[in-house]
Amino acid sequence: MDSQRIDMFLATTASKFPPEKMMIVKECLEQMDDAKFFAVQAMDYRDPTIMLVASILGGTLGINRFLIGDIGLGVLKLLTGGCCGIFYIIDLFLIMNRTKETNFERFMMLR
Repeated sequence: MDSQRIDMFLATTASKFPPEKMMIVKECLEQMDDAKFFAVQAMDYRDPTIMLVASILGGTLGINRFLIGDIGLGVLKLLTGGCCGIFYIIDLFLIMNRTKETNFERFMMLR
């Protein structure tokens, strides 16, 4: 794999992955063939900052959890109003890290 393409991918998506797992991402990219690299590059990774904004605006309805794929927790928050605001407050602190973890899990599924 071309190191320049790997560096370009890492530079553009580094904020969307957990910092402690960037070396794993880089190692996986170095071992990929071109077809898998293009699939990984074309994948739609969620932006943690946008998920924080979605959490602020629609967190009591579970919109942020639906967007990152946590359907069960999204339904729970929708039906209970964020469990009376408790999950809303928790998500304000945790949604960015959860988004990065979800992006990493999606990346590892294509590996």
